[in-house]
Amino acid sequence: MTPEPNTAPSVNIAAARSTGTTPPGTTSKRDREPRFARPVLDEADIARALTRVAHEILERNKGADDLVLLGIPSRGVPLATRLAARIADVEGRAVPVGSLDVTMYRDDLRLRPARALEHTDMPPEGIDGRRVVLVDDVLFSGRTIRAALDAIGDLGRPRLVQLAVLVDRGHRELPIRADYVGKNLPTSMSERVRVQLSEIDGRDAVTVESFTAGDSAADHAATNTAVIDDGATA
Repeated sequence: MTPEPNTAPSVNIAAARSTGTTPPGTTSKRDREPRFARPVLDEADIARALTRVAHEILERNKGADDLVLLGIPSRGVPLATRLAARIADVEGRAVPVGSLDVTMYRDDLRLRPARALEHTDMPPEGIDGRRVVLVDDVLFSGRTIRAALDAIGDLGRPRLVQLAVLVDRGHRELPIRADYVGKNLPTSMSERVRVQLSEIDGRDAVTVESFTAGDSAADHAATNTAVIDDGATA
């Protein structure tokens, strides 16, 4: 008996990876559950870290004059709002808060699937001549922050730009550092930092997720967002 020919379509794994798509019949790491999740910060830890960062911002800038906080979506925005509330408690006046979408300024657009545009919302006062503090959840390679600096350049000319992050996990690929850090968290490339905030996720927590030992650094880097260093994971 002659076997029937295999009519299943062939899958070009290399081509699919280069375009950021998942081949049919395969599962991306983004869809896989981590083998282990280690808690790092809980709600109280995050609150204390943000309070300290708010005081550091005020100390370095000698108050809140001309201060503007810009959160990078998605989780940088609620973090910026929380920092602004803490600064207002100390200074007795509101601090302008906005959001800055960096999607179209990223250098990996051609390597990853289409991404939904987030919201950019500049304060009415604008950013010209002001002290701008960028706020994000996780600092990783630094490429999101590079994109944010490019976006700011198209929106105005601030007096200076500073960076505040909840977590700095290392592994920088660009000469970028944070001015204010809630938690320095050494990690390996086979791990992923997950930030959850009550405004988006229903709870406050930071965990480090570990996957299988066979995951390569390249496989891991292909799934990193936020921020990390975009968004919820990095």
